[in-house]
Amino acid sequence: MKKLFPLSLKQKKLTTLLFLILAVILLCLTFFLFKGTEEGYQITTYSMGSYVQQTVYGNNREEAAAGAAQAVDALDRLISWRVEGSDIQRLNAHAGEDFISIDPTTWEILQDSLSVCEKSGGAFDITIAPLSQLWRFDETPHLPEDSMIQSLLSQVDHRVLSLPEEYEAALQKSGFAIDLGAVGKGAACDAIIKVYEEQGVDRAVAAVGGSVGFWGQKPFGTPWKVTVRDPDSPGGLGILSLHRGFVSTSGSYERSFVDEETGKTYHHLLDPKTGYPAETHLVSVTVLSNKGSLSDALSTACFVLGMEESVFLLREFQADAVFVTDSKEVYLTEGLEESFELTSSGYQLGGVVS
Repeated sequence: MKKLFPLSLKQKKLTTLLFLILAVILLCLTFFLFKGTEEGYQITTYSMGSYVQQTVYGNNREEAAAGAAQAVDALDRLISWRVEGSDIQRLNAHAGEDFISIDPTTWEILQDSLSVCEKSGGAFDITIAPLSQLWRFDETPHLPEDSMIQSLLSQVDHRVLSLPEEYEAALQKSGFAIDLGAVGKGAACDAIIKVYEEQGVDRAVAAVGGSVGFWGQKPFGTPWKVTVRDPDSPGGLGILSLHRGFVSTSGSYERSFVDEETGKTYHHLLDPKTGYPAETHLVSVTVLSNKGSLSDALSTACFVLGMEESVFLLREFQADAVFVTDSKEVYLTEGLEESFELTSSGYQLGGVVS
């Protein structure tokens, strides 16, 4: 048995000093680990007809947030058909005429959009403008005459959009027009994340309308939390735990009206093939993708296609989705099976679609 000897006074002082030094080192490490990350800079602005909400952590967070807000405004001036002189306004005005030069950002968004148009078989179509403007969901929505709807169906066809060379575009037939409303919010998240990357912020989350984008990693690998909205109330029905990517939601609850004569509710997610709101027994689709413009376009395409028909499209773009049906069932694609938590007792998990 070893004999224990009491520490001398000098040894006790030395031991105490070592513990103090160690404590200071740990405190400094904690400070540097969380410096600039614990208190996020929050700002809300308004652009693209939606609130732009940002929470930015780390160095240059205020400058980055300001730059991101400016980037969204600049994007709106490029891709909104309502803005005089925008790329889309000019493209629509020159339908059936020569090619025009457009900004590289606009060209890339059109490329992404066109790929979803093609691979969804036209369930998503950015030349929907003649029909969407007829329904006037952004102003005073109303039920158009069926004869008017039928007459405009022939003016919706993404195949008339030509992008033969970088930064050139044309609508090859007159009477056609582009509306990027179904991709704009996701594209805005792309623009925001690009600013975060350039500014070197630690981490950030930004939401534009129904689209959300993430930048960086939370401490200790903690995932970001995204609430999937309850279509019947202001609250949520579940939570997605994600480490990266972009999330966009398209829902029939976002913009709708009740026709006084028929008493029927009409929502803004139009089926390009019928000219009427899509009827697929879905009330919302939330899509996770590696690009904001794609997540936004895919959420609309999947809503129009319906749950079963959407699976092949999501695989094509390596995306995942949460489907909410009108019978209050929630279905997931395989990639989100471990990431989604149902929190509302008013809904039930229907299973995994594959």
